[in-house]
Amino acid sequence: MNKKQKRMLRRILIAIALFFATLILEKTGLIAAVFGPAEVYVAFALYFAAFLIAGYDVLIKAWSNIRRGDPFDEAFLMTVATIGAFATILFPETEPQSAEGCAVMLFYQVGELFQSYAVGKSRKSISEMMDIAPDYANVERDGKLEEVDPEEVAVGSIIVVKPGERIPIDGIVVDGSSQLDTAALTGESIPRHVEAGAEVISGCINMTGRLRVQTTKPFGESTVSRILELVENASEKKAKTENFITRFARVYTPVVTLAAIVLAVVPPVLGMGPWTDWVLRGLTFLVVSCPCALVISVPLSFFGGIGGASRLGILVKGSNYLELLSKVDTVVFDKTGTLTSGTFNVVAVHPEAGIDPDYVLSNAAYAEAFSDHPIAVSIKRAYSGEIDQRHIRDVREESGHGVSAVVDEHVVMVGNDKLMAEHGSSWHECDLTGTVLHVAVDGVYAGHIVIADVVKDDAAQTIRDLHAAGVKKCVMLTGDRRDVAEAVAKKLGLDEVHAQLLPEDKVSAVERLLRLERGDGKLAFVGDGINDAPVLMRADIGIAMGAMGSDAAIEAADVVLMDDKPSNIARAMRVARKTMRIVWQNIVFAIGVKVLILVLAALGIANMWLAVFGDVGVAIIAILNAMRAMRVER
Repeated sequence: MNKKQKRMLRRILIAIALFFATLILEKTGLIAAVFGPAEVYVAFALYFAAFLIAGYDVLIKAWSNIRRGDPFDEAFLMTVATIGAFATILFPETEPQSAEGCAVMLFYQVGELFQSYAVGKSRKSISEMMDIAPDYANVERDGKLEEVDPEEVAVGSIIVVKPGERIPIDGIVVDGSSQLDTAALTGESIPRHVEAGAEVISGCINMTGRLRVQTTKPFGESTVSRILELVENASEKKAKTENFITRFARVYTPVVTLAAIVLAVVPPVLGMGPWTDWVLRGLTFLVVSCPCALVISVPLSFFGGIGGASRLGILVKGSNYLELLSKVDTVVFDKTGTLTSGTFNVVAVHPEAGIDPDYVLSNAAYAEAFSDHPIAVSIKRAYSGEIDQRHIRDVREESGHGVSAVVDEHVVMVGNDKLMAEHGSSWHECDLTGTVLHVAVDGVYAGHIVIADVVKDDAAQTIRDLHAAGVKKCVMLTGDRRDVAEAVAKKLGLDEVHAQLLPEDKVSAVERLLRLERGDGKLAFVGDGINDAPVLMRADIGIAMGAMGSDAAIEAADVVLMDDKPSNIARAMRVARKTMRIVWQNIVFAIGVKVLILVLAALGIANMWLAVFGDVGVAIIAILNAMRAMRVER
């Protein structure tokens, strides 16, 4: 609890103690024995003292709202109803309602305290994400470390991150190795190993070794800054359901206030009973009609859903997107970087008979030693040995075909079938899908290497989870070759695949799929590249890969997956659907109970105590239910 909540709890406890002490003294006859005929006024004074201790802030809020010309809220309803209950002392022919008036305010304040605690708990879930903001960066200057504001660090600067510190700015490790705790960003509990050459993102905690990092972005464009901006703006974008409840409360409150006045005034004027009975019914009607269960629990449910998702490393930019996500029945994926890792890897080495696979791979690595092409990089990464460049000479790039080089006085050729044919070397096809690099040494075919963009470990499970969650169609759009795309689609169990698409073709494909949507069904597009930004904006809901995704994609998206795991899409949908179930449970429960007790109050069956349950009891139950949205399975 914060200081404000603790102060509120103290005065509520004091008021409750005074209330029950007065109630006991009144019911046992001790007040009557001491004060005689003045018993009613003494009890009134004691109950009113407890009432003021507990609810003076509600009275002040109601008065300030009236002065501002915006009186109709729950503070106004509570003030009128409770003051009205105390005013029954002016009618000697009826039993005073001082205890009831005090109890209504006490229970209302207990509900407000409970609401404040629940909102604070939900905010804490999101504020854990806000704690990733670094306080400083260690910059090397004249051989010494100097703590500076991260915003002052220029791109290309060398910063030092000691064990236990957060990485303040995105960059590349130039020296050192360590384990990084990425849980605050990705929800992933397993530490990530980094060494020289590895990309690191701001907000991660350096756990073991000292790292020297060269910054690649200014602080304002770093991962941590983008996350904080997304979280801060999330509450501004309200769901349709949330907006409806806000508009409903604005109309509902003045309507029930007018209804309570009519109920209190018209029947006695028509001679249908004494004034005190009907005024009491009107006051009870006011207490029950307070819409706090709705106006508190619905936004709290959405807030809890967003907070729960953030603990999984899923950033939802607003409750409106959470509502849309719950209705998704078509998910469209980009391939590279989304369902696949986006980096080339050696997936197979096929040597000719009698030749060692290492012989094929080592010759290819030496021939590609001076190339920075992604395919060359993947071959060098797959080769476990050290490349001694003194053994290499006469390297020639054969444009579009491959490379040739002299390695230890042997002519090595690495490339496609056209390179082999051009130099008169034999070669043969490979059944595996991917880029095939043939290797020949002194004109003799040694074998071939298959390089492919590897499917992410959890991609197949993602498609299964989405189908199990009720998604009718999983579609892949890619600019890659058709045979590669179809092989990936078959492996993952996708429903549709469209290959060799330009960025504008992807938009057209998404628009065609949008036209096929029926009813409340929504389409989500998942991508990571700068060329995905137009499609992310065109889809009903755009989902971007946040760790390695482009800034443009993250900016255009409505949901960001901070760990680049597609399996989190199904998790995000489960959180969204659970949140919407809770929202509608609260709406139906709150309105149902309210209507029932309002009818009973109008008929004179419901007393002030039942009215208290109809207001505060329903609110507390709805808040407890809303808090379930914060609980998520990792």
